[in-house]
Amino acid sequence: MIDKLEFFIALAKERHFGRAAAELGVTQPTLSAAVKQLEDQLGVMLVQRGSRFQGLTPEGQRVLEWARRIVGDTRTMREEMRTARRGLSGHVRIAVIPTALAMMPALTTPFREKHPDVTFSIVSRTSLEVLTLLENFEIDIGITYLDNEPLGRVVSVPLYSERYQLITAAGNRFSDRERVTWAEVAELPLCLLTPDMQNRRIINKHLAEAGATVHPTLESNSMILLFSHIRTGKWASIMPLNLAEVLGFAEPIRAIPIVEPDASHLVGVVAVEREPHTPMVSALLYEARLAAESFARA
Repeated sequence: MIDKLEFFIALAKERHFGRAAAELGVTQPTLSAAVKQLEDQLGVMLVQRGSRFQGLTPEGQRVLEWARRIVGDTRTMREEMRTARRGLSGHVRIAVIPTALAMMPALTTPFREKHPDVTFSIVSRTSLEVLTLLENFEIDIGITYLDNEPLGRVVSVPLYSERYQLITAAGNRFSDRERVTWAEVAELPLCLLTPDMQNRRIINKHLAEAGATVHPTLESNSMILLFSHIRTGKWASIMPLNLAEVLGFAEPIRAIPIVEPDASHLVGVVAVEREPHTPMVSALLYEARLAAESFARA
């Protein structure tokens, strides 16, 4: 039953029998047979079938919720038993919004010092992708905004508040200012994150509140690419204060607070809402609380 539920979760995620079978490492007939057996066992149709996958039935949607819960509990049980035998070990998968990537060493470095048998995979994703990956068991925890858009059924640990700065080269317009308004920033040639990023939606919202509309001359989902353009002296950007501080901007680059409004948004760790969590996730949430205390003291 557990294997069949895992097959069903993969199919619901990929919405395509061929791609789901490839991800699972089985043949498409094997996947189709497992889903059909699950339907027979439960006595309901789970998948709307035609020449291709057409979605889940209402019963399939409900079974998907149960499947995620049952598979998650099973994985938690297995990890608890492995931890009881060998201590905390294994691989941690984390998805992070781009603006928070530079803050990750504050979490991963002390965690690995305590648990040297743990390894990490960290990927940059949009806030919506972070939540989807959590829901599909593809990551253990995510780092995202906590207070701007709905999170769904997750537990969260606040880490720090993100405040915004104009990042520009010395000698450029406004570079000698102690602060600058959102309306003024909109007049500059800006390079910003792409619209699918929540950071960009936050920036757009505060600019709109100031009665301004931004027309960036460059968009990217890479913070490194944005930084490289700022360093040419021909571009400016809007970035979180925390990020600017971690990167250690020096002359000729300036970081200038943006006011009217002086906005901030909470960033933190999110994990699937379940009790108990796996030992790994529990340890990560504990480490996140310690990191939050360090950020608060900084």
